[in-house]
Amino acid sequence: MASALNTFAELICDRRKYPIPANTLEYSRLVLADTIAAIVGGMAEPEMQKLVNTDLQPGKISILGTNLKSDYLSAAFLTGTAGTFLEMDEGSQFARGHPAIHVAPALLAMSQKIKVSYQEFLEAFIIGYDVAARIGLASNLNNSMHPHGTWGVLGAAAATAALLKLEKEKSKEILNIASSLTLATSRKTMLEGGTVRNAYAGVSNQMALMSHRLLNAGICGEIDGIKSVFGSVVSTDLDEVKACEEVGDRFEINRNYFKLYSCCRYNHAALDCLWYLLDNHAELKNFQKIESIAVESYSLAAELNDKNPKNTLAAKFSLPFAIATTLANRSSGVNDFSNEAISNKKIISLCQKVSVIENPEYTAKLPDLRPAKVEITFSDGKRIGHSVETNRGDWKDPYSAAEIKEKFHSLTGRIWAQKKCDLIYQNIMCSDLDDFSYLNWLN
Repeated sequence: MASALNTFAELICDRRKYPIPANTLEYSRLVLADTIAAIVGGMAEPEMQKLVNTDLQPGKISILGTNLKSDYLSAAFLTGTAGTFLEMDEGSQFARGHPAIHVAPALLAMSQKIKVSYQEFLEAFIIGYDVAARIGLASNLNNSMHPHGTWGVLGAAAATAALLKLEKEKSKEILNIASSLTLATSRKTMLEGGTVRNAYAGVSNQMALMSHRLLNAGICGEIDGIKSVFGSVVSTDLDEVKACEEVGDRFEINRNYFKLYSCCRYNHAALDCLWYLLDNHAELKNFQKIESIAVESYSLAAELNDKNPKNTLAAKFSLPFAIATTLANRSSGVNDFSNEAISNKKIISLCQKVSVIENPEYTAKLPDLRPAKVEITFSDGKRIGHSVETNRGDWKDPYSAAEIKEKFHSLTGRIWAQKKCDLIYQNIMCSDLDDFSYLNWLN
């Protein structure tokens, strides 16, 4: 039987056995750019502004999206936390989570401590993403757990091991240590607006770097922490054959999705339906004439049925609110899930007209597809509707590179001047792979 621990250690250490294709290296630049945009955009939020300016530890590591420096553990925590605030970070529908934001902050912090080329950085990013996503897709997390802060720490630990070129036994040990540093994350946080949830990815990145620190001190983990923790502690089982399937031939970063709507991915199929209706039915300009909005979707989306979200996080995990604010504002961006939006009485009134139910046939199509159907009934009895098989932005219907670039400028522009946005995007997308100065803009 395949051992995920041994396979992942080989993936980390052996570039001859597991070479990374040129197209995957190139694609990872786009994923990195998108992740940096989510971090920088998130740093503009008031909670993050307070957090980065409170009891900051002294150090030499730049904190992305600020002009501040701290120690590498704090930098990884703060950037990981910022990257989830806007719900704009990319993800993996197969892993049912967000690998990149669990990997990039640790790498950005560690790569300021050691000298590595851009290719070495990207390879570590790809490997960390792969390990995180593969544990996510092979495990069956307890239903009450939020995926943030769980398998992500293993992805960041794997990326750290790859960046530092640890040999196989030490790579196994860092994964064993990191396995025991996962969080007891609560799924209710996202449903109830518990913004502590935004810190899960930050802690995960920090714990991955702490795993290396513990390793250097001679501290060890279980014999097989991945199998133990993800086979019986936080998950009911771990399919190690599935975790190791096509390792080296299929890199999970190539199967990611991007987000252009500033809310939970489970809302996106219904929003795709709504945007089709907005583009094709002029009568929706007068949303006051809407009698009801019926949404059918898969089980995970049907769970997001809060019609009176208490804060911005709860709004991002409310399908009725996502529908209502998009109708009212003709936009599904960051500002449409703001405190001003959730205090808008017209939007909240429209929320009450939205019903959300599960269609078991749609649920059965997970994880390959994410279907939804939206039907709008007007006060005069007229009905319009549309359905989709999957979300835009995923492997079946990807966004263009131009759309991701536009998103990058939109989010980073909340903090940086336009000239800096242009310069950094160009740097991420065009720096030579053997360049050692690709992160100079952090300093």
